[in-house]
Parts: sequence; structure tokens; C-alpha cells
Amino acid sequence: MSGQNQSSRYLLRQSNLMAALELAGLDALALNPGSTLTYLTGLHFHLMERPTVILFAPHADPVIILPELEVGKISSLDYPIRSFAFGDDPSTWAAVFKTASQAAGIDGRRVGVEPRALRFLELRILEGAAPQAHFVSAEATLSSLRVHKDESEIASMRQAVDIAQKALQATLPAIRVGASERELASELTLQLLQNGSDTEFPFRPIIAGGPNSANPHSVPTDRKLQQGDLLIIDWGAAFDGYISDLTRTFAIGKIDPELERIYHVVAEANAAGRSAARPGVPAGQVDAAARAVIEKAGYGKFFIHRTGHGIGMEGHEEPYIYGENALLLEPGMTFTVEPGIYLPGRGGVRIEDNVAITASGAESLSDMSRQFLVLDR
Repeated sequence: MSGQNQSSRYLLRQSNLMAALELAGLDALALNPGSTLTYLTGLHFHLMERPTVILFAPHADPVIILPELEVGKISSLDYPIRSFAFGDDPSTWAAVFKTASQAAGIDGRRVGVEPRALRFLELRILEGAAPQAHFVSAEATLSSLRVHKDESEIASMRQAVDIAQKALQATLPAIRVGASERELASELTLQLLQNGSDTEFPFRPIIAGGPNSANPHSVPTDRKLQQGDLLIIDWGAAFDGYISDLTRTFAIGKIDPELERIYHVVAEANAAGRSAARPGVPAGQVDAAARAVIEKAGYGKFFIHRTGHGIGMEGHEEPYIYGENALLLEPGMTFTVEPGIYLPGRGGVRIEDNVAITASGAESLSDMSRQFLVLDR
């Protein structure tokens, strides 16, 4: 995308933000480094001991407060922004924040923040700089901006899926009896990078074999694969800041017949969840469709998490796919469908795909085989 188009993209997003703030009765927004700041500005900062905050207020250019060593990141921006930089001496930071807050006019105003992102560090400095400001959650407002992905965002996610699928295909030859979870995680990480993933992954790959596969968020260990194991691989790539999040489950040699049975139940539940996804359907109906398959098979108590979660610039964002969620799905919403069955001490199965709601239905961005695959080597 050309620089001019990039600038237009961020100016449009900032304009949409101003309309959303007004609708929510908010006078301004304060953000620290994270996906929303990047979404609105194209700027990338890491959370560190030096605070970085950007302030958005209607009818004014954004105000950014940042360490002097980060000023180079804004020097080439082709849209207006007012910067206030500070040095390494923490005793000078409060004064810079106060000057910037006055320039943004936030004192005495209702200022939205991201409750899951803004740290105590930044909040306390902002409260000192604008003591009459009232800081409130803008979570719903920001979610409404980011939950509908445009074509360029979905294209990046589609590319992230393609990278992830190619990386796992390249890793499959390394999966054998005697290979450890940690070894396979290292190989998959290498393949993700070699196939074009951004260096900042959405999460560390989950490689869980045998009894470990019954833990949905297992961490790779030195346990070696054995004949009769189920093997869950939950992995993802990133492309241009957008992510994929996929899971496939494999059998290592001949497995217990019940473990094979739960594989087929989960595959059916995955298909039911994807089939239920379409515009105008409550998010909870996708969960209900997948869960009904598992409950009918008698394994309902072993499906111990929601059916999915939104994805985009973050691994977990709106919409969340759980039974009670009445949010109506709309075109541009993107999320996972990932039912699972986990038998404690024995093994588990999860099959996860990435779905985008379209004008007439839903598109599965991922197409890697969901057929039962035995790796016997």
C-alpha cells in the first residue's frame, strides 16, 4: 500500500474514532502501546519502563507523549501529530505529560481508556497531569471500530493463514515417535519464519502429545511422542500485523478406538460451527451448533471452553463465540471455530479454523485437511 493510501487509511480510522467517541459521550481517548494504537496510527511501540501515550480529542490533531529515543518513528508520518518527548530522567516526565495533556485539553473531560491495556504506570501519570479528568472504559467503543475488518485486513489474515498452513506442512516430516514437544515447537517456529511470518508471532505454538493434549493450553515440554498418542498442534502466523490461529490433531500410530471416536466427533462439531456462521446469527448460535454435536455424542462435560474468539490484530478480540453471546454476526467479523474434547490423563482433540463473515454467509480462511491422519514413523 502506498504512503498516501496508508495516510488516508489512518486518517479515516481516526475520523471514525471521533464519531464513535461522540456517540459514546467521551471527550477524548488515551492509548498506550498496543494493537489499537497501531490500528489508528500505523505506529509500533513496545511496552517498557518508559511510558508512551497518545491522546485523541475531537477537532484536534493527535498528541503523543514518548521517549526521545522513539521520536524517529514519527518523523516520517504524513499526517499531522503533535509530539512531546521526554528524556531518561523520570523526574521530568510528569511535567511533559502535563504540558501534553493541556495541549490536548483533556483535564476536566471524560477520557476513554482500554481497561485491558492501560497500565497503572500510565494511568497514574495521566491522573497527575489531568487531575480533573474522569478516566472511563472505552472497551466497547474501540471494539466497535475494530470488529469489522475491511478487505485489506482480511487479505492480510488470509496470508497469515497460508503461511501457517505451509509451515505446518513443512513440519510434519519431523513428527515421529521419540521427538519431543519442545523439538517440534522449535521446528515449527523455524518454518513459520521461513515461510514468511512476521517475527512477532500471535502466540507461542502449543505442541501437546499424549496426556498433555488433554490440557487446552499446554506448554511444550521435553516429553517424547509415543505410539498411541494424540498430538495437538495449535499454532499461528502473523502477516502485516494480522494473525492466524489454527489447530490440528494427529494420531501417532494406532490409537485407542475411543480417542479416534472423539476425533470424528470434534471434526463434525467443527463443521457444524462453521456451517452455523452467517450474517444475522447470534455469536452464541455458532457455539450452540458445535456444542450440540459433542453433547449428543456424550462428551459434553469434556468440552471445557467456548467454541471460539475473534481474531485480527490480536489473538483474542471481539466477537467471542460462547453460548450466551447475543451479538449478531455481521460481514467483516472474523473469529475462530475450535471445538474440543479433552479426556483427562488420556488425550484430547481440537480442530480450529479461522472464519470470516461475508455478505451472504461465511468463508473459512483455512483449508488444511481435517481428515483423521495417522503419523506412523
